[in-house]
Amino acid sequence: MYYVSAVQHFSAAHSLRGYQGKCENLHGHNYKVEVELKGLELTKAGMVVDFTDLRSALDKILSRMDHKHLNEIKPFDKINPTAENIAKLIYEEMLLKFSSKKIKVYHVVVWESEGCKATYGPK
Repeated sequence: MYYVSAVQHFSAAHSLRGYQGKCENLHGHNYKVEVELKGLELTKAGMVVDFTDLRSALDKILSRMDHKHLNEIKPFDKINPTAENIAKLIYEEMLLKFSSKKIKVYHVVVWESEGCKATYGPK
């Protein structure tokens, strides 16, 4: 099994509904996101996937959140924009691009800060 990943960053504001504490107030984070794919085989060029394609797909997803108030973006207008929910959203959207017999999305990791991260992946 081969594993490849790409790391990107985005900045956004959010507030947590139904949370009692300072995070219920509007505040921001400089998020770090890692998407890891796995593959059984390599292409003729010797890759699981071209890093350019992986980074491009991730950039497209993150551009909708970068420098935005996440609570105003679907689905976060209904659910809390926690690191866990952000990781799940990115995972599900990456599945639309990378889900075949040869390539699978392994997991998505979202760091809200240097020492705090959430990971979402298949069961």
